[in-house]
Amino acid sequence: MSADQGIAAPAGMHAGLHAVTAPAWDAAWSHALTELELDVAEAEALLRADHAGPVELRSQQWVPPTGLGPLPAPLVERAQALLDRQLDVARRTAAAALLSRRHLVAVDAMRERPPAVPVYLDTQG
Repeated sequence: MSADQGIAAPAGMHAGLHAVTAPAWDAAWSHALTELELDVAEAEALLRADHAGPVELRSQQWVPPTGLGPLPAPLVERAQALLDRQLDVARRTAAAALLSRRHLVAVDAMRERPPAVPVYLDTQG
């Protein structure tokens, strides 16, 4: 595929001022995809856990990598599968948030209301 389609051959590719070789280029992209896959797996675990209790979260926050250049052709299928998982997690997260809001409304409706408190207090009589 051509570079204008987001995929290019790594030969002589430059990231910043440093030339990146094909194995290093693939390895850098593979590492970046692995980090994203771990985050998606964590989100999927949170959605599966629902109210099952605490879930172990990764301690580090994802930071976008820099200087990767175009996605290597051998990793396109993996990246597309990751994108599909991310979109599914986003959809399921929105559905879970909506369900939580509905549950909150239902719980609030079942709460006992305290007796009405007088608005005015007679201090004269």
